[in-house]
Amino acid sequence: MIRNALTIDVEDYFQVAALAEAVDRKDWSSMEYRVEKNTDRLLQLLAEKDLRATFFTLGWVAERSPELVRRIQKAGHEVASHGYSHQLVYNQTPDVFREETRKSKAILEEITGAPITGYRAASYSITAQSRWALDILCEEGFEWDSSIFPVHHDRYGMPGTPHEPYRLQTPNGATLLEFPLSTCPIGRYRLPIAGGGYFRLYPYWLSRWGLGKINRAGQPFIFYLHPWEIDPGQPRLKVSAFSRFRHYNNLDKCMKRLNKLTDDFRFGTVSDVLSEVNVPSAAVAV
Repeated sequence: MIRNALTIDVEDYFQVAALAEAVDRKDWSSMEYRVEKNTDRLLQLLAEKDLRATFFTLGWVAERSPELVRRIQKAGHEVASHGYSHQLVYNQTPDVFREETRKSKAILEEITGAPITGYRAASYSITAQSRWALDILCEEGFEWDSSIFPVHHDRYGMPGTPHEPYRLQTPNGATLLEFPLSTCPIGRYRLPIAGGGYFRLYPYWLSRWGLGKINRAGQPFIFYLHPWEIDPGQPRLKVSAFSRFRHYNNLDKCMKRLNKLTDDFRFGTVSDVLSEVNVPSAAVAV
């Protein structure tokens, strides 16, 4: 049975791009803070099932909850970087991105006492217009990344890039292991099926079928979820109807579905899965 990568993006509800129209970043510290409780619920589920996952942890959260990061690490999970402030990479300058990436890595390494080798951008915002960020990741000591979603989307996506783990060549010629977000082939179309909002909005049978199809083709998939997605009691912010649909729909069903998913498939950390995959030696320029 193929082992797949189970990943958690550790951020709170008010830091999500879909709610940015209602929340100013300077007000984050005054918002109701729910990420610790929700992450602990996920840790409990994983402990009950003896599963290990990769927790992409926001530097802003790690600064406020270092004990949470230590609990994640103590439970045997992999700690990786989710940047510092959850800003879209293509809205940042290279200097700001480098500063925040370095800061988040240092915070996590200070807390864990271990190297942080993996990275995931906020909202998968390494796109064609922010390829330069890949060079910065290499220069800052990261060995692998999971930021590229090979789909068309209004906020992210790099269509035409590989759909399976591969060795990526950055614009300046460095290399980085990339575990792209999973998509399922349906004819010529690639259905985004990697988790998060797709997992909440699709019926469970569709997620199970699509992820299973990737495994039946002999490849691992990567699945992601946010702690706020199992929290139907979170505050409701005044946003557009579209943003409400994206963010709040099926929050009450997500934990039950995750429980099923972790029974239906085999999971491990990103690093564990990458160690088991035969990644081609030739690098792919993106």
